[in-house]
Amino acid sequence: MVSLHPLVCPPFSVSSSSSSFISGDLQFRISFPPKPKSSFTTKHPSFSCNASWQELAGVFVFSAIPFTAVKAIANSPLGESLQRKMEERKKFAVENSSKFKAAAEKARKESFWYGEDRPRWLGPISYGYPSYLTGKLPGDYGFDIAGLGKDPVALQKYFNFEILHARWAMLASVGALIPELLDLMGAVHFVEPVWWRVGYSKLKGDTLDYLGIPGLHLAGSQGVVVIAICQVLLMVGPEYARYCGIEALEPLGIYLPGDINYPGGALFDPLNLSEDPEAFEDLKVKEIKNGRLAMIAWLGFYIQAALTGKGPVQNLLDHISDPFHNNLLGLLPH
Repeated sequence: MVSLHPLVCPPFSVSSSSSSFISGDLQFRISFPPKPKSSFTTKHPSFSCNASWQELAGVFVFSAIPFTAVKAIANSPLGESLQRKMEERKKFAVENSSKFKAAAEKARKESFWYGEDRPRWLGPISYGYPSYLTGKLPGDYGFDIAGLGKDPVALQKYFNFEILHARWAMLASVGALIPELLDLMGAVHFVEPVWWRVGYSKLKGDTLDYLGIPGLHLAGSQGVVVIAICQVLLMVGPEYARYCGIEALEPLGIYLPGDINYPGGALFDPLNLSEDPEAFEDLKVKEIKNGRLAMIAWLGFYIQAALTGKGPVQNLLDHISDPFHNNLLGLLPH
């Protein structure tokens, strides 16, 4: 059982059965029941998070700025003006969107990657592929051994979740690889370049510089609890907009011609990659394929970190230097 006790902040102390979180003049102690004594003792690390009430208030205010600003603009004369201008353009935009969707549907029928003649996950091997997987969605190779897509509504929901996590995995891969690569090259010095050690450094109370620039702390000087609160609050707006759909930005005078997965428009397609429907349908397939690869890569990052304690770039360099010893089989206990 775990209990949470508010305490007046005394001098900081840690016992073997509790760990403390300090915030300004208020301290919270998470207490765990004492473990029975044994012939050996295990030391548990203690982590602290120090932040004044002023800093916490600043985090709340900073995190609320985007959502509050959007609401204020939408209810202001400027917002009303933007909405009127959008309504004037919306009819033309809807007509163009309908034409584009028709062209995209035609492109999918003619594409190598869609329809009944698309590639399958077993290649030329004969197999009873599910009939409900018709090749309409990008990246549909007829793989569903668990039967998760029998319900069309569930299938669309799973696809929405997959592409969302695929994009997060691709972005996270860049965030994990680039800092370690730049640090190994000596181009930029980071306090902690290895992705999994960053969170651990924050648990120890280290101060981290953004982009390796000394003094550029932002939330890097705060504790894990403050950073977590900031991240949750900052994600409220985007997640609420995603839940509401592409119409969520119309109060700001922004019309998105696409759908929830591919909103389009200048905001989500600034390079106008969707101009050519045929090329755009192929890009959808490339995106989901690379996203799936990124999700699998993250599984590898986790396993590597657990077995070697190193980052993915250093693990790759070690493997290249001695591939016969620095590999998965060589790391497993014999």
